[in-house]
Amino acid sequence: MALSNIALSSGMRNNLLAMQGTANLMNTTSERLGTGKKVNSALDNASAYFASQSHMQRANDLDARKDGMSEAIQTIKAADAGIEGITTMVEQIKGLVNDSVGASTEVQTANQASIQELVEQINAMVSDSGYKGTNLLLDGDTEGTGVPEGKLTVYFNESGDSYLEVIGKDLGALGLGLGDTSDASVATTIDVLTDTSQALTDINDALNSLRSASTQLSANLGVITARQEFTSNMMNTLQIGADNLTLADLNEEGANMLALQTQQQLSTSALSLASQASQSVLRLF
Repeated sequence: MALSNIALSSGMRNNLLAMQGTANLMNTTSERLGTGKKVNSALDNASAYFASQSHMQRANDLDARKDGMSEAIQTIKAADAGIEGITTMVEQIKGLVNDSVGASTEVQTANQASIQELVEQINAMVSDSGYKGTNLLLDGDTEGTGVPEGKLTVYFNESGDSYLEVIGKDLGALGLGLGDTSDASVATTIDVLTDTSQALTDINDALNSLRSASTQLSANLGVITARQEFTSNMMNTLQIGADNLTLADLNEEGANMLALQTQQQLSTSALSLASQASQSVLRLF
């Protein structure tokens, strides 16, 4: 921009420079009041700006991990709900086995048919206990991908080197003829017509396995829930740290604006006084 050829007195030029400086400060203060930040770009304060961006980026990365933890919690809850329902039906089978001890062949045959129906329902419940393609009550490839359905990996930090592997329970090991959900008519190994004592032993073993699986899932759920809470607190800490580096004190900026407005008015008055010397020339005409 070319300099003006108009001659100004030193007093007027000094006051003009002061008014321009005040106007620049008012623009800066207005921006801070409008955005709520004292550092809006790297030009304002490079170190504070990039440090704040780093904190916010890490918070965003942790937020993505937090979403993964939430999904993992739902997967575990789905499996636990399945175990709870299966336990109820296994206890019903136990009642039928007890009812078959010393009973007539007719009663045992009827009870065996009821047990078979319950086993088929248990198999269906096992198949329905998955969440988003992961079923912690099964052990097998998911549609031939080679990824076991009964395993879940939960990542906790942004780099992915902190994680928890949740290993599900293969209900085929319960000894009830479970696990092959592709064939709901799979025969149960619980046979009250042959040996009620062995059937009762198998049922008690199955209940112990279910309790063990529920305990394991509950422990994993506790770990994930604790890490989820920790992640929320860490995200909050990072966001506060980022804000401390960039946020403006609105009370201070409001006071600055009032002071600058007063200074602008005084500068205008001072410029008027400085121009009086030049205005005296008009009296010659």
